[in-house]
Amino acid sequence: MNLRIILILGALSAFAPLAIDFYLPGFPAMASAFATDEKHIQLTLAVYFAGLAIGQLIYGPLADRFGRRVPLLSGVTLFTLASFACAYAPSLEWLIGARFVQALGGCAGMVISRAVVSDKCDAVGSAKVYSQLMLVTGLAPILAPLAGGLMVGVWGWQSIFLALSLFSVMAAIAVAVGLPETFPADQPRQPLSGSLRRYGSLLSDRVYLGYALTGGISIAGMFAYIAGSPFVFIKLYGVPAEHYGWLFGSNAAGFILVAQLNARLLAKRGPAFLLSRTVWVYVAAALTLLGIAALRTEALWPLLVPLFICIASLGCILPNTSACAMSGQGARAGSASALLGCIQFGVAAGAASLVGVLHDGTAMPMAMVICLCGVLAVTIAMATQRLQRARAVQAQV
Repeated sequence: MNLRIILILGALSAFAPLAIDFYLPGFPAMASAFATDEKHIQLTLAVYFAGLAIGQLIYGPLADRFGRRVPLLSGVTLFTLASFACAYAPSLEWLIGARFVQALGGCAGMVISRAVVSDKCDAVGSAKVYSQLMLVTGLAPILAPLAGGLMVGVWGWQSIFLALSLFSVMAAIAVAVGLPETFPADQPRQPLSGSLRRYGSLLSDRVYLGYALTGGISIAGMFAYIAGSPFVFIKLYGVPAEHYGWLFGSNAAGFILVAQLNARLLAKRGPAFLLSRTVWVYVAAALTLLGIAALRTEALWPLLVPLFICIASLGCILPNTSACAMSGQGARAGSASALLGCIQFGVAAGAASLVGVLHDGTAMPMAMVICLCGVLAVTIAMATQRLQRARAVQAQV
């Protein structure tokens, strides 16, 4: 896959993290503008996650029926219009509705970028490209809040959504000019009437489902960290709010570095092999994190070390689970990508909510959920690997 296409796919993969992280610094200003509190403004974030989960299931069948370009350009256009609607929202209810529509448009890039990679690469090549795309996913949580904070201070919160509109217009031009149709010419276009049947067949494919759940549960651990770390770092251990971003960014940097290392290691080992080793690193670090949290140490750094390892290991786990799940999907790659994303965001949102439900004023809820995710991920990954080996043996008989 050439550099031009990888850059375009990187831009498409950035839609979700940008739309989530970019506007977070604008919460206080938005609450003031709509005469409400930040708790109600957070509904615009919750509805965006709901739109991501629902929208991906829509774009999968569309990508398998009409190819990759038409649904993608339609989704990017919808994102552009919804971003304008967010910028000029006259009420909070309008903003919440526009954010939902924005998510429906933005998730097209997530679904179809994975389908394009599957169209053009085998499992090893897919894992390499996914690792490179993780650079975008990892940088967004570091750079987007910083840029968003500067823009809110200078031009107001509306400027963030106008910037998102401009970004999506540029992405649409790049797709129209530089991204060819990648739907396999020798594969039949899948009818929309068979969408539910394709999703059913994917859910009954235990190898696909195993890799999808492994990735989804691993991401859930990261969401548990995102949900719990502000309280643990700032409230519990007294880290100044302005320094929180540096701790958050250091973990994101570990995620990026491991993702790039994974791309190099794939030259010698396949994605399934690397995944089977890295999940054990993840669960070992998670168990260590739980033990340290139970001791309730006065210093923060003992928690930071296993937490860094947990988040960094995801830079290997996530691209490899995606590559293994998408391998060999052929004409139903769009549906497979959509279901993969839906599972990931659905499980992850549940983990973030669980941290809030278990909140007891300590680091234990965050550590418990991360540890639970690690144990489940390694269990499912090992079971899936055994199923895949058994399937390979049967194919040779």
